[in-house]
Amino acid sequence: MADDLVLMETRGAIAVLTLNRPDKRNALNIALWQRLETHLATIEAAGDALAVVVLRGAGQVFCAGNDLKDRGTKAPRTNYQASIITRLANLAQPVIVAVQGGCYTGGLELALAGDIIVATEGARFADTHGAFALAPVWGMSQRLPRRVGQWKAREMSLTGIPVSGAEAARIGLANHCVPDGELDAKAFALAEAIAGQSLHSVFALKRLYREQADLPLDAGLAHEVFASAGVGPDFADRVASRFG
Repeated sequence: MADDLVLMETRGAIAVLTLNRPDKRNALNIALWQRLETHLATIEAAGDALAVVVLRGAGQVFCAGNDLKDRGTKAPRTNYQASIITRLANLAQPVIVAVQGGCYTGGLELALAGDIIVATEGARFADTHGAFALAPVWGMSQRLPRRVGQWKAREMSLTGIPVSGAEAARIGLANHCVPDGELDAKAFALAEAIAGQSLHSVFALKRLYREQADLPLDAGLAHEVFASAGVGPDFADRVASRFG
């Protein structure tokens, strides 16, 4: 059923989204995108009741990319998939992406919407647009170089050669590379650390990082002062809990 293509559960203040087409290596079809969009709306509506989102894939593969057999299916609107990836990237909550196995092209574009990527040693990241005579429209040419640098991004896109989990961590594509059996433990440890912070600070920090990403230093420093969210309502309680 389409309702099962992306599962959502909550673990306290942690929202868990699971791509659930393991028999198709979690390939992205329109029905899956629609389910993901529905869950993103739920997360947005929850506000600070949810602190952080973990995005993962069921089975042995995070996401094989766009389901090429679904290309004839009409999307609900123009630039549909790209808009959902942007919506994921722009959530107030930090997004942790847990990657095992393949993370290819559309799957990589989806992962790049995350704030933190955790990869297993067996993970493989690749941009395979060139293998299928395609060009990116979901954000690859913008988000990948911002993550790994212009020249490494060009190498990945122009050659299509996969990058291992360890290499992904070395070049900054992934924040962490862990043994294959430790992916969930690491992803949820990070999620719990975020959930333990003041959400006033977490949401403000994510917003500032996003807004200042492409500003020159002086403009960024000025923006930080101008756009600061200030002291949160839980400041006094947090100080008291630490220092008595």
